[in-house]
Amino acid sequence: MAVTEHPNAPPAALAEHIANALRSAIAARGKASLAVSGGKSPIPMFEALCEQDLDWAKVTVVLVDERVVPRDHADSNTALVARHLLQGRASAARFVPFFRELAPKFNAEVLDALVRDAEERIAALPWPLDVAVLGMGEDAHTASLFPAAPGYARAIATDQRLAWVVPDTAPHARISFTLSALLAARELVLSIAGENKLAVYRRAAQQADAALPISLVINQTQTPVSVWMT
Repeated sequence: MAVTEHPNAPPAALAEHIANALRSAIAARGKASLAVSGGKSPIPMFEALCEQDLDWAKVTVVLVDERVVPRDHADSNTALVARHLLQGRASAARFVPFFRELAPKFNAEVLDALVRDAEERIAALPWPLDVAVLGMGEDAHTASLFPAAPGYARAIATDQRLAWVVPDTAPHARISFTLSALLAARELVLSIAGENKLAVYRRAAQQADAALPISLVINQTQTPVSVWMT
């Protein structure tokens, strides 16, 4: 499946692209599903997307991945999406969180239970996902698929939709869509900002390599990928 690149694309152009995909899904199936990534980079796109004129009441939004922190934590992707995407017209969308209550401490058993609960929560989503919006770190991680992190090998090998990963290079345990779940989407959108990340992307685009998780998304023939470079 060819990768389509959009160089020098402003956040508003990416927001329009995503909105058009959601409009097409609603026209074809009466509903749409959108998975989004957290962090600071998507905020300008979120703020453009939330004002797009579409039937948001027919859109279900879910995160690509989430840090295992309370919703009021500064690092919560759930809170970030609530502040910057689920506003204005997009406030009519339905948001499905991975979890609500958290244990005070985490181990593999607790994380397994969180994943099972999250799987139940997302089971009612319109599948396959219509659009999944990904970012990428300078270590080539995408979603919470951190290379060599505990849980990573399973997250790229399992057929389940969700898995936990505990990165060594970033704070907090994570719950993330697996590689299989991401590649099951109708369209993947990858947003990249900055020369350093662009260089990582170019290296990853050469061949699939589990040491560069984003390369497993780019070098596959199952799902169309559009890459937006700002």
